Amino acid sequence: MAAATPTLHPCWSQPSPPKPTRRPTTGKTPAHSFSSPLPLFGPHAITGLCQQCHTRPQFQDSSQRHPYCGKRCADEWSRLNAVGPPAGAGGKLGPVTTPPSSGTLCESCRQRPKKVEAGQTHPFCGKSCAKAYYGRQGKRGICKIRGCHSPVYPDPSGPSLYCKKSHMLLGIEACLVCRKSRRQPQSHFCSQVCENDAVSKGPTLLKVPRDHTTFKSVADQFKVSWKHSTSAPTVRRVYKVVAQTSAISQYNSYKAAVEARGKHAAAGRPPGNENRRWHGTMRECNLGDKGQEQFCTSTSCSLCCILKTSYNLGLFGKKTGWGRFGRGIYTSATSSKSNDYVTNGSSSQLQAMLLNKVVVGKGCKMTHDNTTLTAPPAGYDSVLAEVGGNLNYDELVVYNNDAIRPSYLVLYS
Repeated sequence: MAAATPTLHPCWSQPSPPKPTRRPTTGKTPAHSFSSPLPLFGPHAITGLCQQCHTRPQFQDSSQRHPYCGKRCADEWSRLNAVGPPAGAGGKLGPVTTPPSSGTLCESCRQRPKKVEAGQTHPFCGKSCAKAYYGRQGKRGICKIRGCHSPVYPDPSGPSLYCKKSHMLLGIEACLVCRKSRRQPQSHFCSQVCENDAVSKGPTLLKVPRDHTTFKSVADQFKVSWKHSTSAPTVRRVYKVVAQTSAISQYNSYKAAVEARGKHAAAGRPPGNENRRWHGTMRECNLGDKGQEQFCTSTSCSLCCILKTSYNLGLFGKKTGWGRFGRGIYTSATSSKSNDYVTNGSSSQLQAMLLNKVVVGKGCKMTHDNTTLTAPPAGYDSVLAEVGGNLNYDELVVYNNDAIRPSYLVLYS
């Protein structure tokens, strides 16, 4: 979906039309006759758009507004819903009665109450109405906001993901747990309740919608930081990594200690001089592929092991056998550099990379190898391996397990 705010469809801000009035009928009114005025309630209730195609405006003659844009849609609505025209015996209009609350009526027929099952209220009264409703939407689809079943808004460039502007604004900033409320500033959640719910299930993954600002932020960083001569792949999926409470606490404690020493926030940097850096590793399973959101149990799947328990210096050198700057945890600001270390042990068509949050603190700049390091030089918190000497691309090395946590799982091809 384009970043620009779409032009509002007239029906989103259109005032309610005047209450329709009856006019005398002569003879028998044929089914779906356009001489039937629009009732206030029921399947033909006023919305401004044709009640069948939901695209074209309702037909209006010199005296009244009709429920459909034309006879073809009127016939199609009746065929799908298998109900008669809005008329009483002999084609005359029946009396308008006060209906049940619109929030309790089936989203399709607007006549029968929604089905309630095991305490959950479904949007439709039954399977027939559900099938008919989604069939009427065709290629337009349904609003992506959880709990909303309205058809999406068709702008000039094609169907969007949402039914209206307010839902579009909510969607790009939605809480990653409930998807119903906007997230709080500097958070992925709308409330402490949703955050606690996510953390209680940690370690786990939360899928980030493609139009979400978080998806855009991660995908943009991936593309901009691709420095190799090859074209940057396309980011297909992004997952937010939610760690266990203990892992989060240990990381935050380490960051606070580094901040207390270095006073980075006072210099305009993030607390602890925290930065986002890439890390490529081996994925033995199909984690991140469509429908694959559960960690595997293999001890040799480096990706799942990192996601479940974070990084472990005890496994240093497992793949490469050495480290240019000694025994540490290596990341890079260059996505294409980390891509060199990405391998697949499965048939997946996607590659997987981790975007991590790293406490850089005070970094010691180096351009030449020092393979004997087991800690940063005295007075420093990390090593900043800069381009030059033996390096074509940057590296960031930390020597404490609590200095780094995986933050996003990125799938690309």
